[in-house]
Parts: sequence; structure tokens; C-alpha cells
Amino acid sequence: MRLFSLTLLVSTWAWACCALVIDTAPLGLDNNQIAQRADPSLAGYLGVFFLGADPYVYFYLSNGNNPISFKALNKGSPIFKPTKGTGGVRDPTIISGGGSEAGKKWYIIGTDLNIGKTTWDAAQRTGSKGIFVWESTDLINWVNERLVIVEDNSAGMVWAPEAIWDPAKGQYLVHWASKFYPPSDPSHTGPPSSTKIRYAYTSDFRTFSTPQTYIDRSPTNIIDLTILPLNSSSYLRFMKDESLKTVFVETSTTGLFGSWTRVGGASAIIESGVEGPAAYWDNTIPGKVHLLLDFYGSDGYRPYESLHPERNTGGWTASARTGWPTGLRHGSVLPVDGTVWSRLNARWG
Repeated sequence: MRLFSLTLLVSTWAWACCALVIDTAPLGLDNNQIAQRADPSLAGYLGVFFLGADPYVYFYLSNGNNPISFKALNKGSPIFKPTKGTGGVRDPTIISGGGSEAGKKWYIIGTDLNIGKTTWDAAQRTGSKGIFVWESTDLINWVNERLVIVEDNSAGMVWAPEAIWDPAKGQYLVHWASKFYPPSDPSHTGPPSSTKIRYAYTSDFRTFSTPQTYIDRSPTNIIDLTILPLNSSSYLRFMKDESLKTVFVETSTTGLFGSWTRVGGASAIIESGVEGPAAYWDNTIPGKVHLLLDFYGSDGYRPYESLHPERNTGGWTASARTGWPTGLRHGSVLPVDGTVWSRLNARWG
């Protein structure tokens, strides 16, 4: 394939931006600690989703630099379909390369699940233990499809994998949701553990460290974790309480494995009856974060926005949906520069 020159700032890890001034008292942050994502070099957004009845990878491109107005690429057809595992991929997330791969490589990972071939009960008892992976050096050509097993046979499933570059570790931190069955129940017919968030580290999305538990709120089931960096040591993490069917946000000022706070208390939420949170910074408005929430029983993703993204109750408002497509399901959004926006539009627009 032919590589092109990238001047792309596409990662939530790109912190060389302007200073942000917002009320950060709920976070325990000094205003000067926050990094800004608004950047004049960014000219649009690439959305990566699956559709409800079609568990494949679809691309949507923003209409100009509008963060809540998107059009389907490739005439609404999938960019690619998996050929391994169940033949279906849900929850695709696009990951910018970190370290030596920054600006040179991107990954898409997702859940190995085609619900049309199974049931929700079976998918959680004897589901796939692997993560789908594709990679690209230009965001156009996606190659090296693989299904990497990350959990052993005690797990019932591996759902909604995502990843971020951990600068402290110099590797990608990959996380997903799993539940487990005891050795006395090898057929997974009895009651499982609660659903937990698990994690492992990788440098190449081929070899992973031994998985460990990242979030365990037993007896509450937790799924659909996504992490948005504020700076090199402060983060927001959004997740779904699968027991109550709500999404909430927590904050840390002491790193990925530091102390996390749920602003508003243990019952504070952003929204109910939703899942699959996907957060991304606004390219032009300082301090503004957009959050997609999947109304899985209705029309899929709807956009929300906030200038105080660390807050739960009262912190988020529904965005206008006049330019927002219906039917998009759990995925991710990547800010891109004008060169990449134009190339994506020329290839599939």
C-alpha cells in the first residue's frame, strides 16, 4: 500500500494544547493541571460503529468540523467484516498508536459476537474469549485481522474491549468485561461471578500480559468501560452499571491505578437505560467533551455534551440531533486533521 504523510493529531493522548480554564474543584484539580483538546489543526471526526442488525465495522465521517453531524462512508456499507470467530464484531473502538507508533499506526479492536447465531444467555456462558484486532498505517487500509484469546476457559465471555496508551508503562492498557465460573462448573451451567472489568498490557495487540481485575463492584455488574485522559496523570472513566442499566463517570488525579471518585456520590448517574459510552473532546471549543450513549432499546447512539465532564447528575445535556444518524451502536470517535478527513472522504465519501 502507499503511505501518505500525516500531520494528524488524532489521539486523546495529544496534550500539546491550550490551557483550559473550568471549575475543577469537584476533581480536586488545579486549573493549570488540565490540558486542552481544542486545536486548530483538527478539522473533523471519524466515527467507527456497528449497526444493530449488522455486526460489522462501519465508518462515519463528520460533516466538516461538526462533532455531532456525521455521514455514512462507503455508501453505508461496512468497511470490513470479520472472517474469524463468530463472523460478527460489536463495540468497535479505534485506537491511536502510542510511543514509537504515534502518528504511524492505528488499531481497531472489538467484541467477537454475532448475536444472530446465538442467544444472550449462551453468549455470556460460553461466549468468545478473544478480542478482534485489525491494524492500519493510514486509516484507509486495514490488515492483519486476528482473534487474540485473552481469557481462559473459566470466563464466560470477553465483551467491549478498549485500549489506551499508558505513558507510565510505555504500553497499551487493554480492558474488557468478563464474568467467571468456578472450576466445579466447567460447562458454565450454574451461577457466574458478577461481571468485572479486566485488563492486560500489550505492545503489539498480539501478545498480552496475564489478565488481572481492574474494576470489581460485586455484586454489581460493570461493563462498557471507556477512559478519557485529561493529562498525563488525570483521567475520566465512563462505565455502565449493568445491574441498574445506568452510565456514570469517575475521575482520578493520580493515574490509571490511583484513587477514583464518583462526583455526586454512589448513586449519581449521567443517564439510565443506556450503554456503550464513547467520549471525545471537541476540536474547537475549549474544555468541551462529547459523550455518545447507546439507547439500545430504541434508536441507538444519541450525543450529549458537557463543559464539566467530571460531573454526573446535572453535568450533561442532550445535544441537537438534526445532523446525527440514527441506528449507530456502541463504537468510538477519533478526531482527525484536514488531510486525513479529505482522504477518508475521497476514498469512501
